[in-house]
Amino acid sequence: MGADDDGYLLDNRQSQAGARFEALATLFDPSTFRHLRDVGVGPGWRCWEVGAGGMSVPRWLADQVGGTGLVVATDIDTSWLTAPGTAIDQVRVLRHDVGADVPPATDLDLVHARLVLTHVPERDAALTSMIDALRPGGRLLLEEADPGLQPLICPDDRGPAEQLANRLRHGFRQLMAARGADLAFGRTLPRLLREHGLVDVAADAYFPITGPACAALERATVEQIRDRLIGGGITTAAEIDQHLDNIAAGRLPELATSPMVSAWGRKP
Repeated sequence: MGADDDGYLLDNRQSQAGARFEALATLFDPSTFRHLRDVGVGPGWRCWEVGAGGMSVPRWLADQVGGTGLVVATDIDTSWLTAPGTAIDQVRVLRHDVGADVPPATDLDLVHARLVLTHVPERDAALTSMIDALRPGGRLLLEEADPGLQPLICPDDRGPAEQLANRLRHGFRQLMAARGADLAFGRTLPRLLREHGLVDVAADAYFPITGPACAALERATVEQIRDRLIGGGITTAAEIDQHLDNIAAGRLPELATSPMVSAWGRKP
């Protein structure tokens, strides 16, 4: 992903993107890998990782498909996928807009996207493209956060530090919605997969409530959108500094994420 000021809010070109990718991988890779194992990914599979961002999922997929398989990793901004030392023989990195471009491969065994469609204005076209890329019997796994299901970064809203954190998180979501993000998209995934003709559809959700990676993700996110929060009149520089100090000083031990809804199905 990645775009200009009118597009994706969390631009891959910003320095904090690497910290966000690392925190997201720590938080959600175990759940993602469990779902990928459950759908059967294995040697020789041909896979498309949509909006990959960083290399953690493409690298894991490459280990599973082995030398006879293929992983196509795409993103609008591929800078974190092509950094020195990231190249893997069976991973093909391509710059690609899933909402506008034709699929980069066809007859695929697996298509996976995490935290992608929420930010894509052409969601239906993107979903259709991903399904078109699958072979008959191929598997689709979509994973999207649903902030509307749990809107607080501090569910235990007990004092000024937590209240400030929740107010900043509300402002962050205002900025996302203003750029066309659907903050209730995760819950729609099972229905959308069925409406697009997939069978054996199922879904679950994963919801980290506290941990070092939650704090790291919040710190990187706030630093990345700092100027937009201030410029939008949502908060002040002093309040952001106070929030970041609260995180650093351990005054916010419970920083939650939004529930991550995972939905999967098979193309007939």
